Amino acid sequence: MTTQSTRQPIDERIAERHDLLSPQERRAAATLLEHLDDLATYRAAELADLAGVSRATMSRLFRSLGFEGFDDVRDHLRVLRTSGEPRRVDGAPNTAAVAAGEHAAIVRAIEHPRLPEAAGLIALADRVLVAGWRNSYPVALHLREQLAQARDDVRIAPVPGQTTGEELVGLGADDVVVVVGFRRRPSHFGRFLGAARATGATVVLVADPSALGHASSASVWLECPLQHELAFDSYAAPMALVSVLADAVLAACRRTGPARVRAITETYETLGEVE
Repeated sequence: MTTQSTRQPIDERIAERHDLLSPQERRAAATLLEHLDDLATYRAAELADLAGVSRATMSRLFRSLGFEGFDDVRDHLRVLRTSGEPRRVDGAPNTAAVAAGEHAAIVRAIEHPRLPEAAGLIALADRVLVAGWRNSYPVALHLREQLAQARDDVRIAPVPGQTTGEELVGLGADDVVVVVGFRRRPSHFGRFLGAARATGATVVLVADPSALGHASSASVWLECPLQHELAFDSYAAPMALVSVLADAVLAACRRTGPARVRAITETYETLGEVE
């Protein structure tokens, strides 16, 4: 494999090549994505059985993704730690490589071609609901706080201690649901996406490449990579995407946004809430 291919995570490879894969290879790829956390515990034949494809199909998938075989895939996962499980690499981190990786991830996130489309949808919506769980919740909360500066009626879900079902009731075609879903998503994630779509609202999905299987449930998928040179995933790219997306929404709300920003600032000063 080339150096570039070696460094590119398997989930990103699958996302890039998804449209070129045969239906059987797509089934095999979906199984790989579902089992990234425990892939090392399987044999190639077992993965093929799980996917309901032949061993030859699984082997072809490995080769199309740039791997010589399943052992190569497992070695790749150990090096890149794509599962989301914290795994400390021996020795001091290569800070130059970390910085370069962060830069590449941020550029890829903020230059997403559908970001202006998502911003326009959010700006024009009657109501906006931003949802996220686990590690995605801080990203979702930050996005909600930024959007609330630009426009009114932006909610966050789940509210601490509450569920999400009641948040979806009453939404319709004039509303937008932004779902933040980075890896290690909760088991009900797909059901929530389906329920959000069933309301008639526009669904914007912000997630890493491992969410490929959920992309069909969204009107717009903003694919955002996670940097994982270190033991824990970095959310620098998602936070950068939030900043650029919120900026674009404020620009789209040019008639009402600046006045809302001024009013919020005046309220801060009246209440003495910020220095």
